[in-house]
Amino acid sequence: MEDILPAISDFVWGPFLLIPLLLLTGLYLTIVLRGLQFHKLLYALWLAFIRRKEPEGTGDISHYQALSTALAATVGVGNIAGVATAIHFGGPGAVFWMWVTGLVGMATKYCEAFLGVRFRRTDAKGEQSGGPMFYLTYGIGGKFGATLGILFAIFGAFAAFGIGNMVQSNSVADAINSQWGVPMWVTGLIITVIAAVVILGGIKSIGAFTSAFVPVMIIFYILGALWVIIANIGSLPSAIATIVTDAFTGTAATGGFAGATVLLAIRYGVARGIFSNESGLGTGGIAAAAAKTNEPVRQALVSMTQTFIDTIVVVSMTGLVIVVTGAWQSGENGAPLTSLAFSQGLPGEWGGIIVTLGLVFFAFSTLLGWAYYGERCMDRLFGRGAVVPYRLVFIVLIFVGTVLELQTVWTFSDIMNGLMALPNLIGLVLLSGLVVRETKAYFSRPDWQTEYRPVSSER
Repeated sequence: MEDILPAISDFVWGPFLLIPLLLLTGLYLTIVLRGLQFHKLLYALWLAFIRRKEPEGTGDISHYQALSTALAATVGVGNIAGVATAIHFGGPGAVFWMWVTGLVGMATKYCEAFLGVRFRRTDAKGEQSGGPMFYLTYGIGGKFGATLGILFAIFGAFAAFGIGNMVQSNSVADAINSQWGVPMWVTGLIITVIAAVVILGGIKSIGAFTSAFVPVMIIFYILGALWVIIANIGSLPSAIATIVTDAFTGTAATGGFAGATVLLAIRYGVARGIFSNESGLGTGGIAAAAAKTNEPVRQALVSMTQTFIDTIVVVSMTGLVIVVTGAWQSGENGAPLTSLAFSQGLPGEWGGIIVTLGLVFFAFSTLLGWAYYGERCMDRLFGRGAVVPYRLVFIVLIFVGTVLELQTVWTFSDIMNGLMALPNLIGLVLLSGLVVRETKAYFSRPDWQTEYRPVSSER
């Protein structure tokens, strides 16, 4: 298994299957939606952070809580360690390709969320349930659509145990152990209890917790990164120039840095960008389906901002800190590279503390988001009766993850995560016509910006 699984993972996430499919799908959706993510971004941010909730609509949580749940699942270890790995192997130019992935991924996320709300169903407990397992089944229809929906649910349920659970709790325990020497089992016990209280309360509990927790963790990390960037403000223009030029020219070997070509910059930039924002994996549609709304377009716009915040904001902070401090030339990789960059820019031990707390907060929040994704997949497969047992197993595995070596688990769940995208991408392309038609219909209505008019371009 240790020989076979990495080979499968390399193929699934390699340059000839998932990465080009995800990127090309995002480009296609950007074109057919006429760049909606660019000219409607301000409106989307207004809906998410000023309006925050719909005055009426069917659902379990608000616009903002659905967004915070999706952010909780995606703003994770990849925003700290994943960015550093992309720069280590792909050079500074990888950051540029992460930006490209985020920009086209916003269109993908929009479609996922739109379809998640459009084809959601009410489960046996009266809660809304949606996502690829539903819009593939009911949107495409027939045996083909049903098969795609079931496959997504199977892959999603397994992926949640690994990449959404054990590898996250392991990252939290390892970070705290490295920084403060706390035994990993002690950390595991604490986060298991806290997570259990939130997860057992269902989506309303998760939404309430993440809506308060997620903004604090993101702002905390961004402030630390801005501190480093401002302290090195003189190097910022050259750092941005390096990122842009190296995206097309590659980077020559420097010191301990192994060197990179343009192909590596594209490969690692796109792969880590997708890994960070999950655009194309279908998970955004699951969170969006829980929102209280009668308008799929509005919730899709709100969900679209998740990719913007995750990649264009948080990923950029990490990438700029690593490049502006020159730490990318040190030969370090992963979280140690990010920690080194922050330590070079902040006094005392603040750099290591910010990165450690960032890892802890980001990884813990990912647990909560993926717990909901996994239970929705189980509900689709076996009905509402499977949800509580799934939650209990999920909670137990949080502790298990903190005390085990997880390389094989990581690789297996990495494959499951990638396989989720394949049926989802098929569905997005086949249903893109529906998304385009109903999006045009929404924006052709004279009342769509009635509340938004005070900050609209017409004023």
